[in-house]
Amino acid sequence: MSHNSTSRILNIALIGGGPSALYMLKKLVQQSTLSIAVHVFERKQTLGMGMPYSEEGADYEHITNVSGNEIPDLRESLEAWVKQQDHEWLKQFDIDPARFHEYKVLPRLLFGHYLSAQFEEWLEQGRQKGIEVNTHTGVNVTDIRDEQISGRVSIQLDHDGWLTFDKVVICSGHYWPVSHEGKVPGYFDSPYPPAKLRGLTGKPVAIRGSSLTAIDAIRTLARANGAFHYTRDRKNCTYTPEPEYNGFRITLFSRSGLLPAVRFHLEDSQLHRGNTLTEDQVDLIREANNGFLPLDEVFERNFKQPLVEANPSFYKKIEHMSMEDFVEYVMNYRENMPPFELLKKEYDEAEESIRQKKSIHWKEMLGSLSFTMNYPAKYFSGEDMQRLHKTLLPLISIVIAYIPQSSVEEMLALHNAGLLELISVGDDSEVIPRSEGGATIVYQLNDERIEKSFDYFVDSIGQPHLSREELPFPSLVKDQIVSGAKVRFRDPEAGFALYEQGHKKIQPQKTCCFLSLAGIAINDAFQVISEKGEPSDRIFMMAVPFMGGYNPDYSGLDFCDKASDLIVAEMKKHGGMLLAS
Repeated sequence: MSHNSTSRILNIALIGGGPSALYMLKKLVQQSTLSIAVHVFERKQTLGMGMPYSEEGADYEHITNVSGNEIPDLRESLEAWVKQQDHEWLKQFDIDPARFHEYKVLPRLLFGHYLSAQFEEWLEQGRQKGIEVNTHTGVNVTDIRDEQISGRVSIQLDHDGWLTFDKVVICSGHYWPVSHEGKVPGYFDSPYPPAKLRGLTGKPVAIRGSSLTAIDAIRTLARANGAFHYTRDRKNCTYTPEPEYNGFRITLFSRSGLLPAVRFHLEDSQLHRGNTLTEDQVDLIREANNGFLPLDEVFERNFKQPLVEANPSFYKKIEHMSMEDFVEYVMNYRENMPPFELLKKEYDEAEESIRQKKSIHWKEMLGSLSFTMNYPAKYFSGEDMQRLHKTLLPLISIVIAYIPQSSVEEMLALHNAGLLELISVGDDSEVIPRSEGGATIVYQLNDERIEKSFDYFVDSIGQPHLSREELPFPSLVKDQIVSGAKVRFRDPEAGFALYEQGHKKIQPQKTCCFLSLAGIAINDAFQVISEKGEPSDRIFMMAVPFMGGYNPDYSGLDFCDKASDLIVAEMKKHGGMLLAS
């Protein structure tokens, strides 16, 4: 798989063949001439789907929270592709192609088939351009080694032989470490693959979290224990458990005590991506702020100012609010209403938004802000990064989750049947595995210690942010090719004070202080950064569990598209890759 060293061919390996690799392939094929050879290595037999859109992460009941108009362009639009599929085949997904349009969400498994078809389209497009494209499915990449003397990168397949490339892009996708699952009966470290939850019948189930991951678990568990019933006009949904499973119920344990917001009509399919700070703008702001990018300036510029035109009346309400004031204003509204009552209210608002094709602008702008912050967040100070995680990100994670309408209808039906409740447990709650199975949830309520035991427990807090040490490519860690993400405190004394108080994430140095973050350090071009502080010109990181420190909003196809652009531009900058004019 390596070419003669005198050749101008650049050998590029994509580790993982899911959505991230799909957009990398797209950018390479679009921009490259015959100067590259691309090798895709995928653990599964199918390319394009990744975890969320394959049986590893979905079943027929799981729905996307994006529609076709929100997807960065591929070879063929989602709507056009659906309308070309066999009508009988689509029936298993409850899709009528005559009624399908770009604003509709659809089953995740069907969306996975679309992404897989697009992967094949880009592979074919590459071959038509004369680019060497090779796919390797059913293989595991178990290690990656930076060959610093030769200036190349070696990858190990299934703990066996090594193959060498010029550039490696890690697109390995979601990754859930296993702690108690398989050792403790009835204890699950994640709800994936969903098939494993079908046997949890007839007993109460505890779910940690209330995010989209928790909703995935709810949809599977509900079907395993009963059935949903819609009226003919689909305006009312009810749930009936199977008679033999009348002990079934679900309790969500949530630190925020809140459910995600409901999907509404998105006016701009790319969420006002034009608001993104340019590299030059970030540089100018940092020059004026001792190398830092102030969070308040990003909040003002990329959230509040676009509302002046989009929603002037709402802007007037928040014009003089700080970021903390705004979050408190929104959270007070949400926290002062019971969660399922609020869910119903937001469902009605979202239905009206969709019916009128009119956005809920402040929610849309919050999504835009989240995307905008993604790339320059590494330039926040330690103080601002703490504010971001304490204040703004919890709100963003709720508002931009965009629960599909059908999920809301099912949750309300379960709640109305007395089978779904949410308990707010705070940050000091504990999950204690039980030797006999399941787990005990321990939390405080009005200064009283509460313990609730369940035979079944499903951890559903979403993709965890993983550390440098958890990277599944040991040589990169051992050889110090990767380093932990961190940001510097603007005021060193503030950092030193936190260190003296025993905060574990503080890294003091002689004259400055750092806040350690999740994941590994990468630069603006997604190059990994070594312990010496040097970016690699041949290893790029796109695996979502390891980018959360520097990329707070690191998921979604739009992210894959943007990151791929930056990586390909960096490959071009360093030469060895001829790009189409």
